Amino acid sequence: MNIEIREVTEENLKDILSLTVSESQKSYIESTKQCLEDAMECSCYQPAGLYRDGALVGFAMYGLFPREGQNGRVWLDRYLIDERFQGQGLGSIMLEALITQLVKLYHCDKVYLSLYDDNQHALHLYQKFGFKFNGELDINEEKVMIKAL
Repeated sequence: MNIEIREVTEENLKDILSLTVSESQKSYIESTKQCLEDAMECSCYQPAGLYRDGALVGFAMYGLFPREGQNGRVWLDRYLIDERFQGQGLGSIMLEALITQLVKLYHCDKVYLSLYDDNQHALHLYQKFGFKFNGELDINEEKVMIKAL
């Protein structure tokens, strides 16, 4: 299996915008359209397509936010697997690839993310990878999790 994390370009924009999660997950994450609008407003965000064997299966948005903390914080701010590809283990595979990518890009020793704690599927995935709640809430009242690397 070949896993790739590719930047969003004119060539893949239409496909990125077509990604969606199941109806029951839509309250937990913004649409890819909203994510890309957020990335236009904040240059810290790096939106990316997640590919398995050349096929787009998901989306992530991450970045280094230098004004947070002493040395800044690296956030995995948005993460989704398209509903057509859920249930195939891709959540774990892509999360592992994303963590590796973040360490390589930012030379970080911690990764931050946030979620609503009633999002049980995501919570289980993140806990499996060693993310732990740190007691903080983000601006959307989501609970912040941190993974020490």
